[in-house]
Amino acid sequence: MDNYQIRKELYDAASLYAGFDPADESSYGRCYDARVYADFIASGKRSRDLAVTLPRTLHDHSISDALYRFLGSYDPFQIVGVMGGHAMKRSDASYRNVALICKKLTEQGKLMVSGGGPGAMEATHFGAWMAGRSDAELDVALDMLRAADTFRDSGWLSTAFRVMERFPQTIFKSLGIPTWLYGHEPSTPFATQIAKYYDNSIREDTILTIAVGGIIFTPGSAGTIQEIFQEAAQDHYKTCDVSSPMAFLGRDYFTREIPVYPFLEDMLARGKYHDLLLSISDDPADVIREILSFNRDNAICTH
Repeated sequence: MDNYQIRKELYDAASLYAGFDPADESSYGRCYDARVYADFIASGKRSRDLAVTLPRTLHDHSISDALYRFLGSYDPFQIVGVMGGHAMKRSDASYRNVALICKKLTEQGKLMVSGGGPGAMEATHFGAWMAGRSDAELDVALDMLRAADTFRDSGWLSTAFRVMERFPQTIFKSLGIPTWLYGHEPSTPFATQIAKYYDNSIREDTILTIAVGGIIFTPGSAGTIQEIFQEAAQDHYKTCDVSSPMAFLGRDYFTREIPVYPFLEDMLARGKYHDLLLSISDDPADVIREILSFNRDNAICTH
């Protein structure tokens, strides 16, 4: 099947959703992305058949090759990641906050990266897509999106394409890195470059590794918590030769509901972690300021 092709370039909305008609939501089942996912399930997520696993590996290798060629034109300090849950609703205040942060950072030259799915991930790329426009225009587009609040609602994908049609974007870029392992969660078309993998572990590590300019953590569940500690370990050991900012958006969530932030502070104070650059706030302006203040001159690097 053509889903095992060796790709020379990353996906985009047009190639990933080839065959999808925004006027007919049911057409999603016939588009390229849906056909690949159907074959992925039919062949087995954890197949041991070499005839299945080898082509998948070659596909993912070609995606990584295309990804790093694309990133070759970016200073690593300009690449910023956003981690957060797929369950964040378009109507949530936190969705607009994430979108606003990513809009402003994109306008300042940052390349925003996420797992490329719905929720906080979609907010990342929606914000980047609206870069260069007014906050009022962002709110108009957000009102359009709220017609389908979550990816489980009919019209979720169609409304995104309608926003893209009304507010076309040709200047600013963002990078989504989704996976067919979670193929039931559609990838956001707002990402202008899409590196979609079969192997989720490659995808997760790649996001944390390339985002030298910092990671913004927004409320999420088990996956987000895992990524927090993955990033903390990378920064502690300076796996990427630098400790990057870990900026948390949601004080109550990360100190009370999921009290990971005070744990990291305690571990840092007791010397169990070294060189973590931690910050936490409910104010998007604080997160933007934290990310923009980090650069080569004040980075904690290996020597």
